[in-house]
Amino acid sequence: MSQNGAIRPSRSEFLQVRGLRYHVRHWGDPQAPALFMLHGWMDVSASFQFMVDAMQGDWHVIAPDWRGFGLTERTPADSYWFPDYLADLEAIIDHYAGEQAIDLLGHSMGGNVATLYAGVRPQRIRRLVNLEGLGLPTAKAEQAPGRFAQWMDEVKQRPLMRGYDSVDDVAARLQKNNARLSDERAAFLARHWSQQGSDGLWQILGDPAHKQASPILYRVDEMMACWSRITAPVLWIEAKDSDIWRFFGPHALMREEIDRRIGFIPQVQVEMIDNAGHMLHHDQPERLAQLIEAFFRQPA
Repeated sequence: MSQNGAIRPSRSEFLQVRGLRYHVRHWGDPQAPALFMLHGWMDVSASFQFMVDAMQGDWHVIAPDWRGFGLTERTPADSYWFPDYLADLEAIIDHYAGEQAIDLLGHSMGGNVATLYAGVRPQRIRRLVNLEGLGLPTAKAEQAPGRFAQWMDEVKQRPLMRGYDSVDDVAARLQKNNARLSDERAAFLARHWSQQGSDGLWQILGDPAHKQASPILYRVDEMMACWSRITAPVLWIEAKDSDIWRFFGPHALMREEIDRRIGFIPQVQVEMIDNAGHMLHHDQPERLAQLIEAFFRQPA
């Protein structure tokens, strides 16, 4: 919560970003130091509310809804390409910060975008916080034929999102995904995470096309080549009870691979948060805010 115990109000702004109407959420005084926050896959910018409430300093938080999520328009193309997130981010930074180096935070997919961007445009990032942005398992070349075939099949038969009878059902779904989520926080998130359609059902504010397989394999060596070019100090935060490792196979192999990847970042501080899962900004926003603000108080 904010210092007076109230929920900090946010305001919405809409920008034209590379042909799409982009929604950007703001908290705080526009004259305060800017902090850009990037949400994860199938999430929205409002997801950072609890962490923003817990921050003690004066910040102007700038948090976009990625293309095809939240209140940002969906792409007219069949698929979402990861490089588009980089170009969208750069357009947003250009708009709000010009050539000034920024402080950047990303969670999960947003952490992947932020960390990749920090290596591609190192001069644009002053300090970086990565929340569980581990990347994807290493793909092998022999997976390519099957992946292309899967993508073509899914383009012909697009995935669907189920509707919910009420916003309370959406909140219950969020709590099913994360048992640590309180009723109050689930109710808040549900109203930002979904919207009632003309049929009366509540639909998740995420384009079903995001669920399609990508035809582009994840080439971890290329990603690490970018990470190794980061010049900003990096705060890397993981949740002790996260299950994101399941995509990497056995836990011991995951830890070895994640540590290997962290090793490519030139200046990195690693922290682990107890009693939190992958959505650590929901589970432990106060502890997270403490770590982040202590990191930002260090000389850049």
